[in-house]
Amino acid sequence: MFRNGDPSAELIRAIEENPPPAGLAEGATQRPHYWGHRDRLRKRFLESGGDGFPDYELLELILFQCVPRIDVKPLAKDLLARFGSLGGVVAADTERLAEFEPLNLAGITQIKAIRELARRLAREEVGRGPVLSSWDKLTRYLKTAMAHDGTEQFRVLFLNAKNGLIADEVQHTGTVNHTPAYPREVIKRALELGATAVILVHNHPSGDPTPSRADITMTKEIAEAGEKLDITLHDHVIVTKYGQSSFRDMGLL
Repeated sequence: MFRNGDPSAELIRAIEENPPPAGLAEGATQRPHYWGHRDRLRKRFLESGGDGFPDYELLELILFQCVPRIDVKPLAKDLLARFGSLGGVVAADTERLAEFEPLNLAGITQIKAIRELARRLAREEVGRGPVLSSWDKLTRYLKTAMAHDGTEQFRVLFLNAKNGLIADEVQHTGTVNHTPAYPREVIKRALELGATAVILVHNHPSGDPTPSRADITMTKEIAEAGEKLDITLHDHVIVTKYGQSSFRDMGLL
């Protein structure tokens, strides 16, 4: 139990009262330039709740837990420079993250866990009611789940008669610029789940949300196949790190 019922205040007090390790307490010349930075940053975060924190400092807080005893600010800034944003960092392939010294397995795991946590939180919001009436939450979830991936994915959201989400499944993972999608597989899976409607989603790693001719053809085939079995195709959404497009809004459905 926290003594005053305020965990943030108690944690800050613990930071302030925590003495420096033996061997570094004497002689300021023995201390590196970043001495005390971690405790100061943690304290500031707890006091502010993260409001106004730049992205590199949030990334530093994550790296503190798995990269000990060094200044991780340069590493955080290097990761953001390479991958463009926090979303790009957490979505980066494990192999690409491993190129950064001194990022270790624990650090990579921590970064990937942050992404999965964000995806699940966004997914919870989508699952609380009819999908079509919370479209903004849906697009936020899809961007979190797919927008920064370097490989194209084809995802299907299966809905019940009240447009509630039954299942959210990645049907195919393709190359960087091509995902095969088979109308028969989509409709078969919808029948297995008892879905009455679907929403198709895929990402464009290029950043351009414009549908290709193949995207348009495949979408029409799925819509026609579903219509014969009373399965409605509500939309096909293309997501990128720069935005998204909707076949419904573009008049393609």
